[in-house]
Amino acid sequence: MRTALGVLLIGLLLLLVGCATPPQTAALLALRPAGLPERVELTNVPFFPQVAYQCGPAALATVLVHAGVLTTPEQLTPQVYLPERKGSLQAELLGATRRYGMVAYQVMPTLEAVLREVEAGDPVLVLQNLRLKSLPQWHYAVVVGYDLASARLVLRSGDMERLELPLAQFERSWADGERWAVVVLPPERPPATATEAAYLAAVTALERISPTAAQRAYQTALTRWPNSLVAYIGLGNSAYAQKDLNGAERAYRQAIAAHPDAGDAWNNLGQVLADQGRRADALAAVRRAIELGGPHLEQYRRTLSQITSHAAPRLQSPFGPGVP
Repeated sequence: MRTALGVLLIGLLLLLVGCATPPQTAALLALRPAGLPERVELTNVPFFPQVAYQCGPAALATVLVHAGVLTTPEQLTPQVYLPERKGSLQAELLGATRRYGMVAYQVMPTLEAVLREVEAGDPVLVLQNLRLKSLPQWHYAVVVGYDLASARLVLRSGDMERLELPLAQFERSWADGERWAVVVLPPERPPATATEAAYLAAVTALERISPTAAQRAYQTALTRWPNSLVAYIGLGNSAYAQKDLNGAERAYRQAIAAHPDAGDAWNNLGQVLADQGRRADALAAVRRAIELGGPHLEQYRRTLSQITSHAAPRLQSPFGPGVP
């Protein structure tokens, strides 16, 4: 009887443990993703001990320095630390990253994506809640390794250079922050898990701050997605922002060669040709954009009006009206 009761209790405990295991951890351990090594640790990632309430500057310095930026938490603190909040918001971290000419790419909210970025050699900046959901304590850390055999992550966290955390515990703390994770990379190298749309959105955000860095990132995108219309137009827009009219014209013509019906490319080409004094060619290009129509038709008509009246230019971005 005792034995049967013992078996029953063990069974119930195993059931409770199984229910307590977060879904992504359970799936990852049940079936290891193809091509993912059992264990990886990036021992060359720097470590900056956290000062009180300043995990944001410390964690950001960790990934920026690893990406090749010479900075320190002390230099980053005025840019990202909000004294009234006693912490840093994600927007400040992303903005500071772009000011250094780096691409801040938000990783898909899965443990597998985080591990694949680490396996590719890139530490991952993450947001955790170290307390209850009803009484959160937000914390930034950097994932630098994992061990699937022991179901653990390795993080640079707080004042600990090498914190080992069970995958399940990490997933719970990570979920409250909507599984926010970011890799910081130079424009010449795309993230391992990058998708075309998400990467180009990240580059477009960089373009607002550093057209030069964005131009290199758009070129990087074209090595992975050779016919990307958004990358071609972004390349042209970033060249235009640097007053490189020849480079902008070349990019828009490449976009048209790959996508003859892309009204945005025809519109922007027309503006560049107008700036070069090639009015007849410019009018022909913009009129072609108007013929093609589409959601930005009114912008094309405004471009035509601006060219004929010599008004200030306004390029079209595939992410919305005007240069991003």
